[in-house]
Amino acid sequence: MATSTINTATTSSGTSLSTDVYNRVQKTMSAQNGVATKLNTALKADQTKLSGLGQLKSALSAFQTLAASLSGSGLSTSASVSAKSVLTASSSGAAKAGTYALDIKQLAQGQFLTSDAFAASDAKLGSGAVTTVKIDFGTASAKGFTINGSASSKAITINSSNNTLDGIAAALKAAGVDAKVVKDEDGKYALALTGASGAANSMRISVSGDAALKSLLSFDPDGTQKLKQGSAASDAVLTVGDKQITSASNTLDKAIAGLTLKLTGTGKTEVTVAQDASQIGSNLKSFVSAYNELNKKLQALQKGDLKGDTALNQAVSQFNTLLRSGGGVSQSALATAGLGQDANGNLVLDDKKLQAALKTDAAAVGKLFTNEGRGLADLLATQAGSLTGDSSVLKRETTQVSKEITSINAKRASLSKALTAQATALAALYSAQAQTGAGSAINGAAGSAGTLFDMLG
Repeated sequence: MATSTINTATTSSGTSLSTDVYNRVQKTMSAQNGVATKLNTALKADQTKLSGLGQLKSALSAFQTLAASLSGSGLSTSASVSAKSVLTASSSGAAKAGTYALDIKQLAQGQFLTSDAFAASDAKLGSGAVTTVKIDFGTASAKGFTINGSASSKAITINSSNNTLDGIAAALKAAGVDAKVVKDEDGKYALALTGASGAANSMRISVSGDAALKSLLSFDPDGTQKLKQGSAASDAVLTVGDKQITSASNTLDKAIAGLTLKLTGTGKTEVTVAQDASQIGSNLKSFVSAYNELNKKLQALQKGDLKGDTALNQAVSQFNTLLRSGGGVSQSALATAGLGQDANGNLVLDDKKLQAALKTDAAAVGKLFTNEGRGLADLLATQAGSLTGDSSVLKRETTQVSKEITSINAKRASLSKALTAQATALAALYSAQAQTGAGSAINGAAGSAGTLFDMLG
């Protein structure tokens, strides 16, 4: 039956509703199912398409980032580190040859909280009353707790079905919080929570409901702290030359242009970026792998969520055309360097040919892929960027489908409201007829002005 608030027990006003009346309402309302079904079908189709468009954009953006990183000197530079216990470094597009002095003073880490310990992880805690655990994220300092506007709060419900350490941990984990039950050296169990790294991801936990759970789980940096803090949330702090940098993550890609740094310890080190022809082969293999991942995703979307889609077909067509023509890059030179395509459109790199070409003229091989915007990697990166830009078909389709979803949801809400009112009116009328023995509300009583549907318009 179409959506309504009528049930077999009572009406919305609390009046008893018989099974016979309910069945008559259901029979009359069944004609409305078609409209609701069409809206639901349209909504599901649009939601599927929107998801597919999101996957397409993500795949194109990931490839564009990798391809762009090979531009300029990034294809043929390598980075070495003097103190490998402090960090690792890899070069990309804008990396410039030179030596950089770094001093890592502090690593980024997440807040770590633990509860009191218990003899068993599956023992019931508290009364089982419905309890809400709210977790806010922000920065804890001497000035107070400042909410992180980019991190949404979490709300977790605990009741008699999950009021154990195991149950609480599972509920927190389902809400996206890193929570688990740990066992100490005495064989007792405690709840452990780990926040995301970065000072702005400190947790403030408030509990409303069961007093026992409130006493177990509350944590306010400025007040009551029932959970115990093993470590505070902190940012990575480092200097590059005379410039100090802070980061919520231990992976940094903007500290030094063209380098990705992964911090692993504290201390001083030097990072040296140098021209390295052998890096060309390694980076080209990464390029081929990234394109093939993109091609795999495009083919999957063609067979699934975006079958026949304009934006997807445009992407596939433009990439295929560019690779077949070389975009101005010599096809024979690419073949000599070992690059080709298989029947599925995947790039294939013949390592034996590649190594021979690199040995003969590494610089010439590099220019096939990055050459002041005219290399194959340059062109593919530009193509991927244009396919996801603000004026792209993909952007227009995404905007249009989002509007359609908003419109359909509005229609569904309006229809639900109308059907609820109609079902309520039918229930009231049929109940009255059952008491008075009046004629059918579906066909209209003898001598009446019309049916109930006529009266409802």
